[in-house]
Amino acid sequence: MNIQTINKSIQTQRDLLLNHSLYKQIQTVDDLRHFLEGHVYAVWDFMSLLKALQQKLTCTTTPWFASPNAEMRYLINEIVLAEESDLALDGKRQSHFEMYLDAMKASGANTVTIESFLESVISMQNIFVSIKISDLHPKIKDFLDFTFQVIEHGKPHEIAAAFTFGREDLIPDMFSEILKNFQANFPETDLSKLIYYFERHIELDADDHGPMAMQMITELCGEDNQKWKEVETISIQALEKRIGLWDAIEEHINETHLAV
Repeated sequence: MNIQTINKSIQTQRDLLLNHSLYKQIQTVDDLRHFLEGHVYAVWDFMSLLKALQQKLTCTTTPWFASPNAEMRYLINEIVLAEESDLALDGKRQSHFEMYLDAMKASGANTVTIESFLESVISMQNIFVSIKISDLHPKIKDFLDFTFQVIEHGKPHEIAAAFTFGREDLIPDMFSEILKNFQANFPETDLSKLIYYFERHIELDADDHGPMAMQMITELCGEDNQKWKEVETISIQALEKRIGLWDAIEEHINETHLAV
């Protein structure tokens, strides 16, 4: 098996995600805000997948020792550098999650729910309990729970699979589609930070992080067919959970339409 085999195996789920009816539901500024309020959980837990990979593939403890694969070390540290401390629209350093929160606030979206959830994660010291007791949509809970189960129990190549095929490889296509709708439909709302965030992701993921993530998978699996099969399984599950997240956001948007 190889990258091409995995791409073929996940094509059905990938097509469902890229052609999801959610995109067409984002017709008003309120719809956009509801989208951001649901999608932010994917922006946040992506960082945990990334940091889990950094812990697995580099040395993040003292005393320091060189991790076995220098190429892998470089790949993951390069991605961490941009995701955790990129240049924001104003030229200051921010993580992409912080950029997203700022973009939400600028567009009038509610950040109280995600911020309260993160406060619970800090105080509870148990991500699974925090997810369970939250008031989030069941499919958003499932999405987050899957991510942290992979982090908790997954092997490096399985975490890399969720990161690469469930996230990095999809971002350019998904965000390009959303961005077209944003620019066309919301000229009266300040979306400059949001557009910058999306365009930055498209630039990084299409040109750099996407290919780097694919190389990381190849390095981790090598000629081990069992590892490739596990990558295939996790990738399909990750995409199904992402579809569930999109379903939850669409359901919420539709409910707000009915309530008007």
